[in-house]
Amino acid sequence: MPIRPENRWLYPIDWRQLSQTVRFDRAGARCEGCSRPHLRRVVHLGDGRWWDADVRCWRSDRGKRISMKAGFVLASVRVTYVVLACAPLDHDPGNSASSNLKALCQRCHMIHDAAEHRWQRWWNVFRLRAIRDLYEDPRVTRERIAGR
Repeated sequence: MPIRPENRWLYPIDWRQLSQTVRFDRAGARCEGCSRPHLRRVVHLGDGRWWDADVRCWRSDRGKRISMKAGFVLASVRVTYVVLACAPLDHDPGNSASSNLKALCQRCHMIHDAAEHRWQRWWNVFRLRAIRDLYEDPRVTRERIAGR
């Protein structure tokens, strides 16, 4: 996912080179969380299990080989186009230490950032309510609720 223009200043100047080094040189164009390949369509079951076409086997959500019995419904099979991103593990884009960066696919990146996204949603709601409290006339709001 591209970096939003308003957040670009948070990242180091050489972020593109850092990201490319982590994703391709270190990770070998595979997700470091689940081993999904970069820029490929991957068949998956929606719960993390996916088909690795290179070695012709099913893999778990952590990239381990698993044996699959015929216990899944064909309708639950989905296809996803995988794109790797370089994610700072401590959620600080300015910390560009190699040990802090990890190449992650969309699924692993969303799981890694889930708590941060929940907090951001809460903060946005809180901020909008605070702004509304500052600028709305409570008498008008009560009249609207009462139906006058």
